[in-house]
Amino acid sequence: MIPGISLGQVLALSAALFCVGLYGVVTRRNAVGVLMGLELMFNAANLNFVAFNGYLHPLALTGQTYVVFTITIAAAEATVGLALVVSMFRARRSVLLEHADLLKG
Repeated sequence: MIPGISLGQVLALSAALFCVGLYGVVTRRNAVGVLMGLELMFNAANLNFVAFNGYLHPLALTGQTYVVFTITIAAAEATVGLALVVSMFRARRSVLLEHADLLKG
């Protein structure tokens, strides 16, 4: 893939990126912050797909194909998530997740 960078280094970067995203999902009270953490976790998975494809099968395009599908799913998730955040803000004037259960009634 990239000369001078090993697969282990790319996987360590991906693991760090995933951990930062997981920390953002677990600790944030704001819905937008949780969505940003989820996007970081998706990008870490995408980095794994591309890294394994580049190091194990450099001539195949399977890793890049999975990444295109994952980016599409992440875009759909972001669209639906932001629509819910806008709806929650219009109803309650807050995007804090502890107020999300108030949207039931």
